[in-house]
Amino acid sequence: MARAAFIGLGVMGYPMAGHIARGGHEVTVYNRTAKKAARWVGEYGGKSAPTPAEAAKDQDFVFACVGNDEDLRSVTTGPDGAFAAMQSGAIFIDNTTASAAIARELDEAAKAGGFGFLDAPVSGGQAGAENGVLTVMVGGEQAIFDKAKPVIDCYARMVGLMGPAGSGQLTKMVNQICIGGLVEGLAEGIHFAQNAGLDVEKVINVISKGAAGSWQMENRWKTMNEGKYDHGFAVDWMRKDFDIVLAEARRNGSRLPVTALVDQFYSEVQAMGGKRWDTSSLLARLKHK
Repeated sequence: MARAAFIGLGVMGYPMAGHIARGGHEVTVYNRTAKKAARWVGEYGGKSAPTPAEAAKDQDFVFACVGNDEDLRSVTTGPDGAFAAMQSGAIFIDNTTASAAIARELDEAAKAGGFGFLDAPVSGGQAGAENGVLTVMVGGEQAIFDKAKPVIDCYARMVGLMGPAGSGQLTKMVNQICIGGLVEGLAEGIHFAQNAGLDVEKVINVISKGAAGSWQMENRWKTMNEGKYDHGFAVDWMRKDFDIVLAEARRNGSRLPVTALVDQFYSEVQAMGGKRWDTSSLLARLKHK
């Protein structure tokens, strides 16, 4: 059993922290809204702390899953941040989807503080977090990864070390690039099938078993066909991720015309009132007159 802290109890962090507790570890949580932390403790046990620093004190592992780079700085190196309280030899695991630059920045700060750091963004959405079957893409040193992996496994189906600090975030960017194109293609395919008078269920049952098949097709075609988008990974979050992707692409010279176009399409979905709709709502844009 390890002593662990979890900072950030959003739609992902709340169940992820729960899986760590159910894995037999002693968990302390921190959330900006204390009421939510209290609710988590009532459900899973453990305890809550009033600040990230208090949560991190005397812990073997400290996890975080917050909104963006600035949120991450706030809970790590900011006032009352976790890094000031990390004990020597402990490991900070960041599950936030953030920039590779901040991952490298925090890795250097961790080295200076005598503790380990892993950037470990996740894929699988809210359902993956709730079911403990996330894919975790990790950047960092092998020895640190090996020590942390058994605890990360509590909420993961697949955990891979991708390279040095920042590599986890870069791999998550590849993941989002691929998803954007897939969802737009699926949206256009369903839109075409509907307009052609085809039975969409029959179409998907056939083509999902061939080269067109994907997780998005298997898990999103039905709700898309029914026009239901009040679930899953929000458009606002995808646009946040695309901002990170496109900034990194400008830095490393990558050409991402489809990603840039899909990002624009998502801005149109936002304008339709779909900021919190699932990313599969690209179909709603095609049907919007």
